Amino acid sequence: MSPLTVTPTEIYESGDSALRVVAISEAGEENWLTVHGLADWLESCGAEGLHGAVPTYDSVLVEYDPVVVSAGQMQAFVKLGLAELGRATGNSVAPREFDVPVVYGGEYGPDLENVAEHQGISTEEVIRLHTEKTYTVRCLGAPAGSPMMDGPAFPKPVPRLKDPRLSVPAGAVAVAGRQAVIAPAVAPGGWCVIGRTPLSVLNIRREPLVPYKPGDILRFREIAHDEFIAYAGMELEPGVRP
Repeated sequence: MSPLTVTPTEIYESGDSALRVVAISEAGEENWLTVHGLADWLESCGAEGLHGAVPTYDSVLVEYDPVVVSAGQMQAFVKLGLAELGRATGNSVAPREFDVPVVYGGEYGPDLENVAEHQGISTEEVIRLHTEKTYTVRCLGAPAGSPMMDGPAFPKPVPRLKDPRLSVPAGAVAVAGRQAVIAPAVAPGGWCVIGRTPLSVLNIRREPLVPYKPGDILRFREIAHDEFIAYAGMELEPGVRP
């Protein structure tokens, strides 16, 4: 574990079996590192009564068994974990990198033109901005472990759809606000779909169900519409350029 600048946090009870630990500094990146470092420490410590830790951008939900451990005891344990992070030294695990081929526009990206019009730029510029960035997976969201990421450098935040779709296909590449995501599974959605990857992201026979985790790196790469079928049956894997 690498040395970490632990940002100030606040701890709240969330029901009778969970705590919410929130990083409250103005340094977004350090907040993210703090809550994910704490989640990793909690998951590896083997504390009795601790069920798990679910980190997001700036907070972590700590779930525990109230029959085994009290809220006060778990708060003390969380504070111990934060202190340990501040003293930790060692080598951090290098993030894995994923290459994500994407077909943009048309039936695969029905909202591409609307996003371009809203931003006041061309569809080609939307694609360029989306593909030129390196994305860090910040946390896993719904549905099915969607990789939540900071979005591309568009001029303005992207509004969500006024009428969310009842069904968004697996592999949909979408943007909303200042965020970006891939949909691992078919689900309703209100984000703007600008493209789709032909690679399978979710594998119900695999544990974990998705191949990436927070801290991993994704890069999007444009492919032609007629190339989509060539990727049939292929899965998203680290370090592989299909």
